[in-house]
Amino acid sequence: MSDQRANQPKKQKKKKPQRLKARQPRGFVDRNADDIRATDAMMAKIKEVYERYGFDPVETPMFEYTDALGKFLPDTDRPNEGVFSLQDDDEQWMSLRYDLTAPLARHFAQNINELQTPYRTYRAGYVFRNEKPGPGRFRQFMQFDADTVGAPNPSADAEMCMMMADTMEVLGIKRGDYVVRVNNRKVLDGVMEAVGLGGDGNAEKRLGVLRAIDKLDKFGVAGVRLLLGAGRKDESGDFTKGVELVEDEIDGILNAISIDFDEMADGRLKTSVTAEVFPYLASTQFADAKNETSNKFSIGTAELSQIQKLIRASGYGPDQIKIDPSVVRGLEYYTGPVYECEILADIPNEKGEIVQFGSVAGGGRYDGLVKRFTGQDIPATGFSIGVSRLQTALKNLGKLETSDAIAPVVVCVMDRDTQALAGYQKMVQELRNAKDNEGNWIRAEMYQGNPKQFGKQLQYADRRGSPIAIIQGTNEREQGVVEVKDLIEGMRLSQEITSNEEWRTSRPAQQTVKREDLLKTVQHILAEQKAEREA
Repeated sequence: MSDQRANQPKKQKKKKPQRLKARQPRGFVDRNADDIRATDAMMAKIKEVYERYGFDPVETPMFEYTDALGKFLPDTDRPNEGVFSLQDDDEQWMSLRYDLTAPLARHFAQNINELQTPYRTYRAGYVFRNEKPGPGRFRQFMQFDADTVGAPNPSADAEMCMMMADTMEVLGIKRGDYVVRVNNRKVLDGVMEAVGLGGDGNAEKRLGVLRAIDKLDKFGVAGVRLLLGAGRKDESGDFTKGVELVEDEIDGILNAISIDFDEMADGRLKTSVTAEVFPYLASTQFADAKNETSNKFSIGTAELSQIQKLIRASGYGPDQIKIDPSVVRGLEYYTGPVYECEILADIPNEKGEIVQFGSVAGGGRYDGLVKRFTGQDIPATGFSIGVSRLQTALKNLGKLETSDAIAPVVVCVMDRDTQALAGYQKMVQELRNAKDNEGNWIRAEMYQGNPKQFGKQLQYADRRGSPIAIIQGTNEREQGVVEVKDLIEGMRLSQEITSNEEWRTSRPAQQTVKREDLLKTVQHILAEQKAEREA
């Protein structure tokens, strides 16, 4: 028998099913209630500014056909690899939008016969970038845009800059702590054509020049010079290949982005400044309106001069809006004025180190984007706020409004029979259908967890930050009364109690009131708590 048992196969232990691991996709984040409410409060203020300027809301879907988005992503050699895409059942490729501007161009073109032009609109929503995530760099983030479609004049660009400045001040960022910097891509396009980078064959090189200039605040003039030349090696030894321009070409570009617009007279650069930008070209070429490079350069500087006059006439000083030829913006579809809003205030990072925060919003003119759909020249300009980035800046500056939402009043469940539960539910609805003394709806909930342990219910209310707990057992119900516990005051008083016996005897901040006086009592306690918070 023993031999038979020895020859029998051993029973295999049943493997436990592998538990699914809860984890976020890389580059994506969860947001809690406080973050969401703070964002909502911030965006409500931004919306008020946009509405005052006469802009109306619109919403476009998160998905667009891939060809409608176009190849305009910044900082990537192969733009289509920078988006999240899928193929529909009709074999057409769709992609999650990577900004809010390309979808607006499609929306306008699709509804061009119904929309009033100029079309002034704003919208907020998530955009998606299929890029490698890193510190402060996410694959999903929110933008808040405002655009004017159908307005060809620089006055529309000036208005965008003024609206951006107003937005910063409404959010509590004072003058001197921000600046809206303005440039014109025509100026840079004229410079790049002058150094031989015109035409379709040099599109990648032009983009490389723009990317290099965009690193000016990070690497300085010396670093940009390396990126415009052979390339730059960082501290880790990683090498970034440069645009490979020659010294004269690099000098022309660096001089162009250093132009001081105080040197301008009636929209034209002085001859001495022009010669500095293009030392190898005769200044007479720039006086010749037939010269394409000269004309583009001159038009760009004239538009900047007009923008400068408009914003100064409207009362905006250089400490709010400043002409700065080093602003490029990364997206290739910009065709004229470009602008960005930069936070100048010293802001501590997570380690407590003081850092320059940088840009929180930007935009520009994109006259060719709608034309892709209509074949018509449709001028457009707009700017986009990076909501999460701006919110971080406001938080670090102490300007972010914390949530003023009061946690719900909790009605405890002492008895579980149907009649008692109906009574608790009636209390909750009575509170929910009423307002506090400030005119705000009262939030209330009936405890929905396991009601066996009363202490757990009060612990739940404390952790929720609830202002009040309502308690009614069998005895209280028979007497027509309820116990109302001020949890905020109770927490304060409990710190003065030294023994359990004293706790049970005093029941800090708890009072017995008639059932019909419940609402009035809750309103009174909420008013006292608000006064205490504001004292």
